Amino acid sequence: MRPRRKTQGRPWLRALEILQELSFCDCTILSMSQRGEHQESKKKLEISPSETMKAEEESYKEENKEPKSEDWRPPSVFGAADLKNRAVGLYNIGQTCCLNSLLQVFFMNIHFTKILRRISVPVCGTQKKKNVPYQMLLLLEKMQCGKQKAVSPKELAICLVAHGVTMFVQYDAAQLFLTLWNLLKKQMKNPELVEKLSDLYTISVQEHLTCQTCSSETKRNSSMLTLPVSLLDSDSHMLKTLEECLQCFFRPEELTGYNMCFCEHCGKKTPFQQSVKLVHLPQTLTIHLKRFCFGRSAYIHKINNCLPFPQDLDFNAVLTEQQCQAYDNEKAAWQYELFAVVAHSGSTSYGHYCAYIRSLTECKWYCFNDCLVEQVSWDDVKSTYGHSDLCWGQKAYLLFYMRKHPQ
Repeated sequence: MRPRRKTQGRPWLRALEILQELSFCDCTILSMSQRGEHQESKKKLEISPSETMKAEEESYKEENKEPKSEDWRPPSVFGAADLKNRAVGLYNIGQTCCLNSLLQVFFMNIHFTKILRRISVPVCGTQKKKNVPYQMLLLLEKMQCGKQKAVSPKELAICLVAHGVTMFVQYDAAQLFLTLWNLLKKQMKNPELVEKLSDLYTISVQEHLTCQTCSSETKRNSSMLTLPVSLLDSDSHMLKTLEECLQCFFRPEELTGYNMCFCEHCGKKTPFQQSVKLVHLPQTLTIHLKRFCFGRSAYIHKINNCLPFPQDLDFNAVLTEQQCQAYDNEKAAWQYELFAVVAHSGSTSYGHYCAYIRSLTECKWYCFNDCLVEQVSWDDVKSTYGHSDLCWGQKAYLLFYMRKHPQ
């Protein structure tokens, strides 16, 4: 038995060693009793520990094989649950429920997997181990071609650790989603694929800042990966629907008092009006429900209140002409259908993530809860609206909408 290297002062190295020693980890599934009467209608795909160990042993050699040529690609462009046999889960290898949920959302998006399949395969082994797109491609291939009902994301986790992503900690799903997307974009060498990835997820807006004294206006174009909408209005009153949250996000805001800005034309601080206008929406639209916010005590707290969201979302019916800065042909494509929900249960200190995703090929809803995957109904998805009296109930945190009619 070889001696263990000292890792004092280098916690990332110790995390890497722990990941390398893991073969797989039993996953702890939180109770989903809040679904109530819908529990009996679900088609469970749970796998027992004994079956897992047997499947791991039989396919160990096959799973750890690397492609022999640079032309290797997975045989299918579809997502992990779009196979003919079954949906495939991911083992929780230590507080990786957030990572697992986001990976399932990526893999179930056939527009994303089409891009992923076209990446250039790194030449040497070291580059392969540190390349996030390639490791995601290997994991997708393992999920599609293996005989197990769940696989381990261990190699991808090791790759993320090498890029400074800490493992075995609680993550904010919106923050980790941005981290994964930036790593994907940075390590895709093909400019065409980078552009396609940006087109798939990036939102374009135009920020306006207008002086209320001299009417001088400043404009700035910017891009966003998510629409971070507040569940509270400017008076800290709860908003009742997702549509109201979107309207509030694009509503002009008056900057007065301590919030006044310096106007170069007036030569002093003056009241300003700040507004954001929508320019372009991508194929996959991500909406971040800001359930975690600062309270009066300066501590972060979670908003558990109910917030209904629709299956179908038409931005032309939500926003006014003044809140848009787009041509008619662009706005004609602003009709969306709900694709996925990343839900959080728990508090600001600890909790659990799972993902509800609609298969784009089967038109069925699945709940991906680490290694447990089951087919669910729309009523189960609606259970993530939230409830102020249920702290541990699942609440929608990230909403993914897919454009109905691709441009």
